[in-house]
Amino acid sequence: MAETKTTAAKTALPKEVFSVEVPNHELLKLAYDSFLANSRGANATTLQRGEVRGGGKKPWKQKGTGRARFGSTRNPIWRGGGVVFGPRGNENYTKKISKTSKRVAIRQALTLANEAGKITVKDIKTTGKTSEVVKFLADNKLDRKVLIVVDEKTPEIIRATNNIQHALLVRATYLNVYHILNADHIVLSTQSVPAIAEWLVGGEA
Repeated sequence: MAETKTTAAKTALPKEVFSVEVPNHELLKLAYDSFLANSRGANATTLQRGEVRGGGKKPWKQKGTGRARFGSTRNPIWRGGGVVFGPRGNENYTKKISKTSKRVAIRQALTLANEAGKITVKDIKTTGKTSEVVKFLADNKLDRKVLIVVDEKTPEIIRATNNIQHALLVRATYLNVYHILNADHIVLSTQSVPAIAEWLVGGEA
C-alpha cells in the first residue's frame, strides 16, 4: 500500500483507491468536462424579431428607392434587430456520466495526485478560528491551491476555512475529478480515508 506520513503515525492509503491503473486520460477528461457542463447555467438570453422594441414603421417605401425591400428595422440583419437562433435561457448543457464511471475516474485522479506527492494525511485541529488553519497551512508549506477533505463538515472547520481564498473544504463523499486535478495539495483527515474507500470501492455493489 502507498503510505503517507501523518503527525502521529502512518496512515495507509488503500491501494484500490490511491494506486489504481490509469491506462489513459479519456475517462478523466469525460468526468472533468461533465462537472463543468453540469455546473453551467443557461443565463444568456436573446430577443427574437418579434420581441425587440420598435420597428413598427416601414423604413422606406417598397419601390422606387433602388434599395432592398424592408418592412421593419427589427429585421435580424439590421443593427439592433432580433437575433436568429440565439440562446433562449432554456438550454440544457448537462453531460451524463454513470455512477460507476464517475467513481473510477475519481480513483484515477486520486492515484495521479498520490503519485505526484500531492496528498497529505493530517488532521486539522481548530476551534473555528481562521488563523489556526492559516498557521497549519503555513507550517506544512501548503501555500497554493489546497483541497481539504474531511469525513464530516463541522461548524468549526467550516468557519475556519471559509475566508481562506486558496483553500477549499469538501466532504469525502463529495470529491470530484475537477477539484482533485486542480488542487496543488490535498489534505485528507485520517477519518476521511476509510470514508473515501468505502464510498469509491465498498459502495459499488
